[in-house]
Amino acid sequence: MVDQHTKQRTQDLLEVEDLSTHFFTPEGIVRAVDGVDLRMKQGRILGIVGESGCGKTVLALTIMRLIPDPPGKIVTGHVFFQGVDLTTLDAQEMRSIRGNKISMIFQEPMSSLNPVFTIGSQIAEVFLLHQKDEASNKSRALEMSIEMLKRVGIENPEKRIKDYPHQLSGGMCQRIMIAMALACKPELMIADEPTTALDVTTQAQILDLMIALQQDSGTSIILVTHDLGVVAQTCQDVAVMYTGKVVEFAGVSDIFSQPLHPYTKGLMKSIPKVGAGLTGKKLLAISGNVPTFKNMPDGCTFHDRCPEVMEKCYLQAPPMFRPEKGHCVRCWRHEG
Repeated sequence: MVDQHTKQRTQDLLEVEDLSTHFFTPEGIVRAVDGVDLRMKQGRILGIVGESGCGKTVLALTIMRLIPDPPGKIVTGHVFFQGVDLTTLDAQEMRSIRGNKISMIFQEPMSSLNPVFTIGSQIAEVFLLHQKDEASNKSRALEMSIEMLKRVGIENPEKRIKDYPHQLSGGMCQRIMIAMALACKPELMIADEPTTALDVTTQAQILDLMIALQQDSGTSIILVTHDLGVVAQTCQDVAVMYTGKVVEFAGVSDIFSQPLHPYTKGLMKSIPKVGAGLTGKKLLAISGNVPTFKNMPDGCTFHDRCPEVMEKCYLQAPPMFRPEKGHCVRCWRHEG
């Protein structure tokens, strides 16, 4: 008999259907995530990209069921993970999923770690909560924590477990966060801007570490970022978001070689190129700004910034079209 929360799905690890998350504020309704559809297969790295305010982080938090209610609320849609609809689970059932099967690396590692507890105690807590059979006591949990620190490249882990977060660099704190996220061998790890606060060299080290650990453990990764260079280096699939919607979805090679949505094309053109500064030309940028919820335009929400706008774009919001296999785009120019 199929559990009430379970539905027979495809082989996708994660399937998001018509998902909308709104925030109900005194100033009005903020449609932070608005009708998102996504699919993700086991063992893949999916990049979610877009400008600040486009809904990337809210989508990640919605998948984890970490949106504060009130003011936030999932108003439509489903999130199927391994066939289980996460939107129907109660708080206790969802806690059994978080950490064990889905983990998350939050922005700003220095503020994500508790400053009054040692690194060892914070990693050990993950084992004590979610791996009680193997981590039978605190001493065993600390041993397992040391092994995790070795996996993520922390030198002298026996000493580091006694340190507090303020004694570590930003890069080391991010490695700690990755260690905590991978502690219970989750099926899916969501990394929300994991390299934003780090210098370029440390960014490269963290990304290389995530790729190596993903290949070693087979954990699927959702990488939330605004950096297309990070996407090109790490991801196999890309979802481009704008005003709470996915406007384009494809494999990373297709996104970079043949972007279809005008917004995606604008993002590609804005990537700095080596030697471009020597020509004296200004860096290309998308005109205008992301609209706020108070002045969201009718029709396609990108029409006031789009160089390819048509009359239909002002009147009606486009659905998602599939002009090529594995390549979806929300643009009237690809209708039919």
